Amino acid sequence: MLLKSNFLNPIIFIIFTIFTPFVTLIESKSTIEPCSNSDSCNAMLGYTLYTDLKVSQLAALFQIDSITLLTANAIDISYPDVENYILPSHLFLKIPIVCSCVDGIMKSMSTKYKTRPADTLSGIADLVFAGLVSADQIREANVISDPAFLDVGEILVVPLPCTCFNSSDNFLPAVYLSYVVKEMDALGGIAARYWTTVADLMNVNSMGSTAITAGDIIAVPLPACASNFPSYSSDFALTVANGSYAITASHCVQCSCGPGDLNLYCTPASLAVSCSSMQCQNSNLMLGNVTTQPSAAGCNVTSCTYGGFVNGTIVTTLSTTLQPRCPGEHQFPPLVAPPSFADRGSLFGPSPAPSQSQGGSPTTPKSKVVPGSGFPPANGPSGSTSGRNSAASSLVMPFSNLPSALVFSIFIKLVAL
Repeated sequence: MLLKSNFLNPIIFIIFTIFTPFVTLIESKSTIEPCSNSDSCNAMLGYTLYTDLKVSQLAALFQIDSITLLTANAIDISYPDVENYILPSHLFLKIPIVCSCVDGIMKSMSTKYKTRPADTLSGIADLVFAGLVSADQIREANVISDPAFLDVGEILVVPLPCTCFNSSDNFLPAVYLSYVVKEMDALGGIAARYWTTVADLMNVNSMGSTAITAGDIIAVPLPACASNFPSYSSDFALTVANGSYAITASHCVQCSCGPGDLNLYCTPASLAVSCSSMQCQNSNLMLGNVTTQPSAAGCNVTSCTYGGFVNGTIVTTLSTTLQPRCPGEHQFPPLVAPPSFADRGSLFGPSPAPSQSQGGSPTTPKSKVVPGSGFPPANGPSGSTSGRNSAASSLVMPFSNLPSALVFSIFIKLVAL
């Protein structure tokens, strides 16, 4: 026994010495915004698809409208049968949600998930919802006494992170994106990708240093265009992130933000049907129309603008202003084709926004089977592969993923004993 012990001790020491630099424990954390009233805001989730999903399937996963999902990512909704377009695995998208005050904390409780065979809480949290929620949070929200047993068809509430901060950042309109930090992320890279600063991210997330860990969820302020609709309109406080669109007024009106400025600009939606009048009273101008008339004093600009959706009626406002010079043609955020592939390299940094993704012509590839589940993705996609459980720690780099040269060096050291 002594010989065996003497032989094993150096092996254990070598393995511990070599692998220690690659082993890092992950403890998930997220920004928590205390609240004390019933205020809500528009917010976004940064989500990476775990498998190929139809647009309608992804929308159903988060209980949002398919067109709302597409317009938030500036994806062209005019493509034929776009709701059945298949989005590729690993694609990063922004998911629009409503952020509300629940039990003194801002979060979203509107997403429900229907369990399927082979589901586990960790699989649902880490795979299906891409680390936006932890297994413990799902367990607590649904008062699950034994997480090892989930009934098939059980409806679970999935609490998702979000922040409002009065829909402003440094006194300017903003929409907050909940972003899950990836293994190779750096705070500076995230700040650069989303047109903000490291100091601003640290301030928003109450960080004492720039250190971030894979699995952390940080709030990222996105510059936005804010509305000034009356409080009695159904789309009161509508805020649209820069470079994207929002659909409102029962799919009749589409509002955009940027890229030239941060002023909300609304026009009739391309899919508008059975809508109330969008013509400004006492004029022949329609919603979104602008006319200019140069004069010696400047430029007289007359516009027909959107004023909110009130009791099923689209409110329009006719206004005339004198400006130093006549405005040029309005620039809309560029629309992109539905993405046909995802850049795998983006898994190790802030993923490209859809406006930077390469899209192709619509195709109808066959739907893939969800890995490990044996079931094709449906309205409530399941995930049977267990990932990081927030109540327990896991390895950032599994031994099986270590470089072959490192494995070979270990073997040589063992043989030399």
